[in-house]
Amino acid sequence: MRESMAQLTPRFSASRAVCDYTERHYLPAANAFHSRHANQGALGRQMVDWHNNLAQKWPGLHFGEVTVDTQGDHHNFAAQIFLPDLDPAAVRLELYANGPNDGAPFRQEMKQLRPIDGAAGGWIYAASVPANRPAADFTARVIPRFDGIAIPLEDARILWQR
Repeated sequence: MRESMAQLTPRFSASRAVCDYTERHYLPAANAFHSRHANQGALGRQMVDWHNNLAQKWPGLHFGEVTVDTQGDHHNFAAQIFLPDLDPAAVRLELYANGPNDGAPFRQEMKQLRPIDGAAGGWIYAASVPANRPAADFTARVIPRFDGIAIPLEDARILWQR
């Protein structure tokens, strides 16, 4: 019993929890505040402008065709996404799959390949993932992107392919 307590107490103590929260949450939040506040809040204003622009244009985002081609040990995905009047740098397109046995989810960013001919705001994205699980486990999604903003904490928008 003493051995168990000696091993478990450091992992479940209030002191450890305070240290973890301080290092993982409070200090990064304080640093984020200082960077957003610097230069008379220039970065903070950029973030607000990005957020407002995204809020206006998000309803117009939509997926076109999403295809998968399995070759050997990889699934190759290609997705059409339509971003009307929205800078592609304001979003991140990724493949998502639930983690095995309630583990961490699988997330892989899709790469922007080229615009879709004749489609204003239309883009082709692609990604290749290991074929160690069925292609149907993966879903394309669009999430917001802005350096320094904690997604999904500060902007929880997600556009799922299905």
